[in-house]
Amino acid sequence: MINITEYIDSNKLTFIKEKDLQPWEIVTNLEALLIDYIKTLGDDYKIENNIAIHKTVTIESGVILKGTIILSENCFLGAHAYLRGPIFLGKTVTIGPGSEIKQSILLNNTAVAHFNYIGNSILGEGINFEAGSICANHYNERKNKRIFVQYKDQIIDTKVEKFGSLVGDNSKIGANAVLSPGTILEKNSVVKRLELIEQLK
Repeated sequence: MINITEYIDSNKLTFIKEKDLQPWEIVTNLEALLIDYIKTLGDDYKIENNIAIHKTVTIESGVILKGTIILSENCFLGAHAYLRGPIFLGKTVTIGPGSEIKQSILLNNTAVAHFNYIGNSILGEGINFEAGSICANHYNERKNKRIFVQYKDQIIDTKVEKFGSLVGDNSKIGANAVLSPGTILEKNSVVKRLELIEQLK
């Protein structure tokens, strides 16, 4: 099974108590994990309806927040961004104008430029998504929508129909690139502009 610490600094996933959860299990159970974590947050957060916003967060006009969401210190949400929880944003995460984030974790110093979609994914630290790049989370075009992932020499059945990507720390995703459902990227990966990552055909 996948050892998530090969891809992401585990110290930044302190709200996940069960250390043997697979990435898609973390995403699937994210709502419950965040609700528990919100109970531990201090007075630096404004908490209302399971949305916790640190006092240093900047939110521009037209941003929509739905569901359970934690926005950590110094996050920036550009105009008309759309966040559909459950979502966890680590420290100094930037979500650009017009981007949509759904049921995902984005860790410290990660930036999603503008007009991006990140669905059911876990993004490590220091990652940059250029404009228009996508973490797809569902095989719309397939009759069998079950998602499998490739991990080293293994093919793993996630047993779910919605899972986007696990992107390792300090990776760079070029403009208008697409990560197909079930993509696993090692730390320091570089995806070229307009590239399609499809690890399993």
